[in-house]
Amino acid sequence: MSEVPAHIDLEKERKEILNAFRGLLRALKDRTKEDTAIIRKAFDVAVDAHKEMRRKSGEPYIFHPIAVARICVDEMGLGATAVVCALLHDTVEDTHITLEDVEDLFGEKVRLIIDGLTKIPEVFDKNASVQAENFRKMILTISDDIRVVLIKLADRLHNMRTLASMRQDKQIKIASETKFLYAPLAHRLGIYTVKNELEDLAFRYTEPDIYQDIQTKLKSTKDVRDRFVRKFVNPIREALTHEGYIYKVKVRTKSISSIARKIKTKGVPFEEVYDIFAIRIIVETPPEFEKPDCWRIYSIVTDFYQPSPDRLRDWISTPRANGYESLHTTVMSPTGKWVEVQIRSSRMDEIAEKGLAAHYRYKESKSNESKFDRWISEIRDLMESPDVSAMDFINEFKLNLFTEEIYIFTPKGDLRVLPTSSTILDFAYDIHTDIGDKCIGAKVNNKLMPLSYELQSGDQVAIITSSKQKPNEEWLKFVATARAKQKIKSSLNEERKIIAKDGKEILTRKFKQHNIRFIGDNVTVLEKYYKISTATELYFQIAKGKIDLSKLREIENKAGILNLEKKIAKPRKARKRDSAISKVNQKADTIIIGEDFKDIDYRMAACCSPIPGDDVFGFITISEGIKIHRYNCSNAEHLMSKMAYRCIKARWKSKERKENLASIVVRGIDRMGIVNRITEIISNQHNINMKSISFETEDGIFEGNMKVMVYDTEHLNQLMTKFEQVEGVQRVSRKISE
Repeated sequence: MSEVPAHIDLEKERKEILNAFRGLLRALKDRTKEDTAIIRKAFDVAVDAHKEMRRKSGEPYIFHPIAVARICVDEMGLGATAVVCALLHDTVEDTHITLEDVEDLFGEKVRLIIDGLTKIPEVFDKNASVQAENFRKMILTISDDIRVVLIKLADRLHNMRTLASMRQDKQIKIASETKFLYAPLAHRLGIYTVKNELEDLAFRYTEPDIYQDIQTKLKSTKDVRDRFVRKFVNPIREALTHEGYIYKVKVRTKSISSIARKIKTKGVPFEEVYDIFAIRIIVETPPEFEKPDCWRIYSIVTDFYQPSPDRLRDWISTPRANGYESLHTTVMSPTGKWVEVQIRSSRMDEIAEKGLAAHYRYKESKSNESKFDRWISEIRDLMESPDVSAMDFINEFKLNLFTEEIYIFTPKGDLRVLPTSSTILDFAYDIHTDIGDKCIGAKVNNKLMPLSYELQSGDQVAIITSSKQKPNEEWLKFVATARAKQKIKSSLNEERKIIAKDGKEILTRKFKQHNIRFIGDNVTVLEKYYKISTATELYFQIAKGKIDLSKLREIENKAGILNLEKKIAKPRKARKRDSAISKVNQKADTIIIGEDFKDIDYRMAACCSPIPGDDVFGFITISEGIKIHRYNCSNAEHLMSKMAYRCIKARWKSKERKENLASIVVRGIDRMGIVNRITEIISNQHNINMKSISFETEDGIFEGNMKVMVYDTEHLNQLMTKFEQVEGVQRVSRKISE
């Protein structure tokens, strides 16, 4: 935020602000006179409050809340109250306006939402525990008023759209946060348009080269795709019109981040990703005819094109937990290409585009509403447990954001929705905590199965319990849901506390026998001696008989436990922060790789093996100095989103010429002599030192993994280009992480 530059035309800006506001009012089509009046009032308050403020780009700050309000209307279908709150969302945090002022001017409901937004000014702070606590606060508001989270998502989306004006390190940090939590949250709330855009914008900054490459390929192949779609859709259009349907046909191109994910996971080039686009048929039909009409249209599509039986997805009969309803099929086109076709009603399409906000406009959909309410109640269960740290909460919460779902039936035929990879134990805890705690197995489709059995969609499950059963540590290894993990941990923690209480009593008696004072310092000496992190764990180990207290006098002499007769306990010194962390100014410092840095050791991270020319950053570890990671390292997103306060800028010393280890993967068709040709390139043409090489062949396809010593990325790229020219080689890539 900055002062007004001298060259700015304030009158012109004022007109642009008014035009943006009028555009917002026009977008909110169903508003009443009362709605217009209160929105105008909120706009006037926001303009006055932010009048001295400007964004990093130099534009007046008020454009941001107007843009956030516009996203709430256009992309989430929210109404007047959300618009008022979006316009005011930064006033209490950044200006003289108070929550009391908001309540006096706009009422209690608006105050509640603004309060929720003000509690979470920025989910990610430089302190990891503060990051997590703020995110926990935001999720808590889901059950108070869902609009708090929806407005926060709109706020994040606009920030991502305007990220270009920020510094590169800030761009990558904010993009990593977005990819890590906000995009999955939008997915879980069913706002797929927002989720896809957040993912793509994040990908644009975290992987700019790959993003640009895929974007260029999408543009260059657009005309070919358009011609294909017209030819494919024509017979379907004629048949639907002949049947009297009122419908629309849309073409949905897969998001760039999704295409990149498929290229990486499937190991195929862009040209071989079959579902670059999908055909969407949206029919206007009353709710009572939605299901039969969608299946009738499916029948028309499959009259022209052969469907794949394995790729039929019926989310009309059993909608996803976030309310998504649609019928998906994949059919074979006359040119031999698979094409995904999505069939849905206009109501289903609005819910698919705008998620929960649209879902609440269709109150008759009680089944979907109850599914979502159940998810919210699970979140509250997770949050109300006193044993869950904020960081644990984020990890467990994220588990259930992006998972696909399976459908399981109870013995009476009731349907339960669980994430894929769920086990019998997950199902038991999904029904009730007591049933989970006492579960010893289940009958799955009338066949006896153990606790660890992984359920399949369509299974019918009858849980078997025993009053003697109780949770143990092993259970954590074979549950997939956050709910089950948390309930098991809570039970284990309660049991540990009871056992630890016995251990504390044992230690108290032993101290008394040896005339040692039972004080914190003395317990801490034992913790250090036995290398145990907490007093509770120490007491637990004592109770379990894993610590021999018969040697207490010997330990006292070696480690310095304070005797009751001889000394008075000194207060414990506060633990010092790690010296590496305290020496580094995260914002100002940059590591020049090849030069000394503040007497702190730094080394290349083994997970991604950076070499000169790679875009890199430093991560300050607790005990191993600083590790240099590539920005596209598989661990980078985790480090930057959760522990950004320990990340530091880094760059290569330009003149340094030193050999570095790099890993290359070569894939192609197995031909006679191809291995010799590749090894010849390494040893003869480039005079490169080869550290290791291995080849595997399956069904005529080979994959070679090699580690070589190169000077920098340019040197590496020259070698990879040579490999690509070998006949039979189809793909050459650098291994991102070990």
